[in-house]
Amino acid sequence: METPLVFNIQKYSIHDGDGIRTTIFFKGCPLRCQWCHNPESQRFEKELILHRHKCTACGMCVKKCPNGANEIADGKLVFHRDRCTACGRCIDWCMTETREIAGKEYTVDELLKEAKKDLPFYEQSGGGVTLSGGEVMAVHDMDFVAELCRRLKREGISVFIDTSGFAPYEHFERVLPYVDAFLYDIKSIDPDEHRADVGVDNTLILANLIRLARDGAKLYLRLPIVEGKNDETEHIVQLMDFLRENHIEPFRINLLPYHDIGKGKYAGLDRPYDEESMRVPPKERMEELKTMFEAHGFHNIKIGG
Repeated sequence: METPLVFNIQKYSIHDGDGIRTTIFFKGCPLRCQWCHNPESQRFEKELILHRHKCTACGMCVKKCPNGANEIADGKLVFHRDRCTACGRCIDWCMTETREIAGKEYTVDELLKEAKKDLPFYEQSGGGVTLSGGEVMAVHDMDFVAELCRRLKREGISVFIDTSGFAPYEHFERVLPYVDAFLYDIKSIDPDEHRADVGVDNTLILANLIRLARDGAKLYLRLPIVEGKNDETEHIVQLMDFLRENHIEPFRINLLPYHDIGKGKYAGLDRPYDEESMRVPPKERMEELKTMFEAHGFHNIKIGG
């Protein structure tokens, strides 16, 4: 099996579950959410991120790249991404930190060591470790993820998993004995809208949510809210009906207003970002949605992470 890649280890995280947490971001995701704020997480392989505004066109990357991915034309860098293998040789010679590699191999022991550095913060705040992504439940080597969860649990560290739910249920069964809670994203209740915004329909996602609830998993539902896409009253009512009909009682529901703080990353990966079709929902609308859930008998509703 190919070792899963990690693209970030975020310390002192307070928006990825209870208390102060260390969030480990795994690379690779089968979804393509239009509003994704971590585009470097989407592909399972290593990628080079290019911060063009830092480049001085010194030409060292041209000399050091073994694949001819760089050239200088008219005093400016031209990067041929299709030739880049993310080997990282150009990074060693770039004096302006124009380049970075998204994706790094870690062993389970190395990740466990990183997590244990913050044990005092977990103990004082009721925190722990959150495995996120990308989509950690869709990595190619679930043995790695299950072993990491088992080892964390054995150390007495709380384990949360942040997931879109788009993965075989067998993957969830592998980690269920070691996971304290799932931060479970629901983007849209309508399968056609879900496919349009995310790239796949939500049949598997909703089926896995039902099975996790029946298997006794602690669930924190996380609902990204994008004005004009999934903030309509009809959408929210359909979601509440779905939860009631399937006897799903989330421990908490987080209403997450869309933000565009990740849009700058797309240029570094040479990908488009369709900001015209996405809008930040007004604070008043977020309060209305919170009140709507509470009026229908749902408790512990929070705006934000």
